[in-house]
Amino acid sequence: MSAGQSMDRRMSESPTGRTSMASEENKNTLRRSLDEVWGKLNTSAVDQYYAANYVDHTPAPGFSPNRDGIKKAVELYRKAFPNGRLTIGDVLSEGDEVAARFTFHGKHTGELQGIAPTNKDVNLTGLTICRIQNGKVVESWEAIDQYQLFQQLGVVQPPGQGMR
Repeated sequence: MSAGQSMDRRMSESPTGRTSMASEENKNTLRRSLDEVWGKLNTSAVDQYYAANYVDHTPAPGFSPNRDGIKKAVELYRKAFPNGRLTIGDVLSEGDEVAARFTFHGKHTGELQGIAPTNKDVNLTGLTICRIQNGKVVESWEAIDQYQLFQQLGVVQPPGQGMR
């Protein structure tokens, strides 16, 4: 470990329990990336906030686990929910890993994976855990409630209300 890495590790492992400067920087990086990419549905911001070697450990089926996959997903949501916006909830940091809770809000006015526009408002909740290096996201793991989304669009029945 180099002297710089040792200093970074000491900064992020504060014995006082206070959030370190590195942790705050990482939390701000994640907030900005979520806001710019998903809050504004801005594909051009992906390269700014995600490293060239970025790996998505939980890509949606049919999406590549890299920056191109994120761009494809953002484009899909921008077409389906052009007025979409993101609310960022809790953001927690431990070393180079940052976690955030978020809610995506939007009106379904465009086609979404074969689902015709429903004009329904949706609120899609999720969690992300990202590893950040040099001010960019290098890895991420997401948990997004797609079932909730399909219920709100009316394409699946809530539990206990299935077809009889």
